[in-house]
Amino acid sequence: MDGNGRWAKARHRPRVFGHQAGVNTVKQIVEDASEIGIRYLTLYSFSTENWNRPKAEVAALFGLLKKYVTSDLDRLHKNDVRIRILGSRDGLPDDILEIVNRVEDVTRNNTSFGLNIAFNYGGRDEVIRAVTKAAEAGEDMDAFSEATLSQYLDTADIPDPELIIRTSGEQRISNFLLWQSAYSEFVFTDVLWPDFTKDDLIAAIRLFNQRDRRYGGLNDDAEVA
Repeated sequence: MDGNGRWAKARHRPRVFGHQAGVNTVKQIVEDASEIGIRYLTLYSFSTENWNRPKAEVAALFGLLKKYVTSDLDRLHKNDVRIRILGSRDGLPDDILEIVNRVEDVTRNNTSFGLNIAFNYGGRDEVIRAVTKAAEAGEDMDAFSEATLSQYLDTADIPDPELIIRTSGEQRISNFLLWQSAYSEFVFTDVLWPDFTKDDLIAAIRLFNQRDRRYGGLNDDAEVA
């Protein structure tokens, strides 16, 4: 969800103003995604690298998370949304950790829509944590497999993403769901996240639906050397 800072800068406002606008977009897109039949939506909200941002901006991002959860948890729960927080719990302030645990506990049995929030998340960090957990659980490393590792990822019982959308013109993966995105389709858009709408989401899905996903298989007209 890129472009909050640039969106605010274009309006001669501080970056936190852009993050606030971004949260409003999150609320709307969650509704839109559920309405058009998407079953799982994962939002990359705070990366392990974001700790390097100014302390005031990090504090503001944490504050926005608290505000979003406080204002929307009851509504999301009533709409049968299951919320899961992907990422490391290490280093999170106690009040944020309490919120993370609460939203997961309250919505644990909901099944209509899966909302995954990647917070304090990094793809490489996730793989390292998964391998560590597997070793601590006594897994046989000589027989270690993709299926075994997947059981210890933050997304253990969540389908791999079919489509990944990145806003604001950036065209890189930025440590997001590295393992899970092996066969994902990507759509890059110049739209800044606060301006992203249901129409933009549908446009990305239409592009996705036009693609022929072969998962590494040969093209119909390919020749074998």
